[in-house]
Amino acid sequence: MANDPQPADGIPAATVVIFRDGSEDGPPEILMTVRSKTMVFAGGMAVFPGGRVDDADFELARSVQGELPQDETAHQIAVVRETLEETGLAIGLVGEVTAETAAGARRRLLETEALAPVLEEFGWTLDFDQLTPFARWFPKNERIPRVYDTRFYLANLGTGAVDIAVDNSENTHLFWTTAKGALDMAETGEIKLIFPTRRNIERLALFGSYGEARQQARDIPVRTITPFMTERDGERWLEIDADLGYPVTGEPLESVARG
Repeated sequence: MANDPQPADGIPAATVVIFRDGSEDGPPEILMTVRSKTMVFAGGMAVFPGGRVDDADFELARSVQGELPQDETAHQIAVVRETLEETGLAIGLVGEVTAETAAGARRRLLETEALAPVLEEFGWTLDFDQLTPFARWFPKNERIPRVYDTRFYLANLGTGAVDIAVDNSENTHLFWTTAKGALDMAETGEIKLIFPTRRNIERLALFGSYGEARQQARDIPVRTITPFMTERDGERWLEIDADLGYPVTGEPLESVARG
């Protein structure tokens, strides 16, 4: 994996695209959540599970022995914590992980707001091999005070025979859909997508399986993506570089959903 150094002034965040097998040999499904309209960032938008990297994530990262840099470890810890908190799913963990223990761990996490005591209480250990770095987006904008530098990861549930439940605070709805299904929902107005989410879903729609997505993620080194403005036939466009694995690299600024 190749990551650029942490850009200045970005709020560190992490999010994960969770796959499960589709029905009847169809394309895989991905888990999405609709954020509460009261949220400052991406309120009312459909996004992937995730959130800000907390101080406790960095603290836990300092105690983890492994090959990853501490900064990257903290981001992956945030993915594990946020996924458990927002969805009830235990990913990136090994030990006695069942529906019952995951539910108990989620309750404990909501009490402690940190993953370390949860790991200790349930006898779990972190397994970062379950997470594959996929992308990194940092839409710098001096006019926006809260700009997130977000790392995206992939994870796989296989059959997906698990329960999910909304957290009723930051999110209002959780749902499984194919990438194409999410794009269709956006076209009909059933969900709203901010620019990075739409571009990532278009990229995910290229793949017929989790294995294909993971392979492309491994083949294309992760570089920080910062959208930029261009002009086409007198119209302003928001775009990204063309060599990052995305089939669509821009859209007219007037059509970009504001998060």
